Amino acid sequence: MQRNYAYIRVSTREQNINRQLDAIKQLDEHIDERDVYVDKQSGKDFNRPEWQALKRSIRSGDTLFIHSLDRLGRNKQGILKEWQWLVDNKIHIVVFDMALL
Repeated sequence: MQRNYAYIRVSTREQNINRQLDAIKQLDEHIDERDVYVDKQSGKDFNRPEWQALKRSIRSGDTLFIHSLDRLGRNKQGILKEWQWLVDNKIHIVVFDMALL
């Protein structure tokens, strides 16, 4: 069975996740609360606990929802590497602010 996942990231613990969370809640797609992964740390690399947990859980055919590409990370090469991992594993990717994706 295919599942929907969401990834939310803010750079510091003081920043608010509500804008990203609200956008996910407004989707017509159902995303179970347990499938929403939230990191509150820098996007300089991908050594983030919730991102790593998401990668262990998500499977081929599942869909990952991300508010914007910069929420995935800040390092272009890192983003490209992780994006390729998602594509190679046949995971669908929806980036809210990039309608083509």
